Amino acid sequence: MNEMLDITLIQLISAYLFIVILLVIVRLRKIPREKEIIISTLRMTIQLVLVGYLLTFIFENEQWYYSVIVLIIMEAFAVYNIFKRSKHPLNRDLKKIIAFSMVAGTLFAFLYFDFVVVQFSPWYDPRYFIPIAGMLIGNSMTGITLGVSSLMEGFSSRKKEIEAALMLGASPSKASQKLINNAFDSAILPTINNMVGMGIVFLPGMMTGVILSGASPLSAIKYQIAIMLGITGSVSISVIMFLYFGYKTFFNKSAQLNI
Repeated sequence: MNEMLDITLIQLISAYLFIVILLVIVRLRKIPREKEIIISTLRMTIQLVLVGYLLTFIFENEQWYYSVIVLIIMEAFAVYNIFKRSKHPLNRDLKKIIAFSMVAGTLFAFLYFDFVVVQFSPWYDPRYFIPIAGMLIGNSMTGITLGVSSLMEGFSSRKKEIEAALMLGASPSKASQKLINNAFDSAILPTINNMVGMGIVFLPGMMTGVILSGASPLSAIKYQIAIMLGITGSVSISVIMFLYFGYKTFFNKSAQLNI
């Protein structure tokens, strides 16, 4: 198999033409997104360059604590990003539940994937450890973010409906059941859509990377199926943990809606 082609600096710079096209479109359509697009592009470039140098160092100095430190940083940044992207104010209890659900759900899925599914050796091999952890954490972050948004909007828009159910004798769990189910459905829908289109509509990133590195497409397919199942499990576990504990923060000890 051929080795992956390298991209020169000039070739990389030429790819920024797509950002220029996007800027022209939003300017012509008078959509106020220029500043956000430029900042996002600069952040993406700087972050990836820094990560590239960091991973080069870690790959050349394989130590378990380097991999664990990177995992902790990714978890912390994901939790912070959920807080920041929330359109609604989050109280302290809800923030704790978000952090707990994010870390517990992704760690369970990742450790199972590491020690049972792939079984890479050593267990902290950064070439497997860091990319796989990043995919699980990134997708779970998106899932919980959608779950938070849907849950809070649901409690806000269906306040009277929930209060009526409570007055008729329903428990907080029963009164919130439909809302929680809708939030869970909204949170996992992007993951399900990815699975539906995968392989036919698009080739996913991990599979593309493995093929570009020179591996057999069949080997790449096995890895991609495994990681997609891992992502689905990580998102599902993280989101349901958040919803199960999170909805309770909207009620006081007397089972009254506390908004």
